[in-house]
Order: sequence, then structure tokens, then C-alpha cells
Amino acid sequence: MAIEFEKFEVYQLAVNLTKNVFDLLNQDKYKKEFELSNQIKRAVLSISNNIAEGSEYNNNTQFIRFLKYSKGSCGEVRNMLHLCSVLYEEDTQDLINDCKLVSRQLSKFIDYLSKTDVKKRS
Repeated sequence: MAIEFEKFEVYQLAVNLTKNVFDLLNQDKYKKEFELSNQIKRAVLSISNNIAEGSEYNNNTQFIRFLKYSKGSCGEVRNMLHLCSVLYEEDTQDLINDCKLVSRQLSKFIDYLSKTDVKKRS
């Protein structure tokens, strides 16, 4: 039986990141920036969505692929948070650090699953 994705620490971190990004974007200055706000929301939602979707395949190769998508989305969010700091003089460093943490956790998870998958084939 597969572990439920909600129990993965990286999933929980991604959900927390999503909440914090949505809180940031709830500020009045971002309400006029629909495209930017919408893109960041879509990217941050993609992180946890891909963890969830990939885990449901019960196949390490597929799961790894979706974790890599999550990692890519995490980079996209980090870039847009950096742009918010430049364009709006917003202090986004804590959120950027959270993105880096999620990205590192995803890398470790990918490495772990890759090693586990290789052992199964041996």
C-alpha cells in the first residue's frame, strides 16, 4: 500500500508555501496585477498538485517525473517572487527561502526514489 501524499513532509511544506504566497498576493498592490498574480498562483499550486498526482501512480519512474515538474514550478515561483521584490520593493526573502527549502526537499526525494527504483531492478 502506498503512503498517502498528505504525509510527505515536502507536500506539507509546499502547501504552507502556497498559503503564504496567496497571503502575499492578497495585498491590494497585487490585485491590479492580475497576470502576475495569476501566474504565481498557478505555479505555486502546481508544486503540491504534481506531488499529489505523481504519488497516485504507485510507480517510482512516474512519481519522479512529477516531482521534477514540482521542482520546476518551485523555480518559477522563486523567480516571480524575486521579480516582486524588484518591481514592488516587496520583501520576499522568507518566501524565496521557503522555495529553496521545498526545492532541496524535492531533490532529496527524487534521489531517494531513484536509488530505490534502481535497487528494485537489480
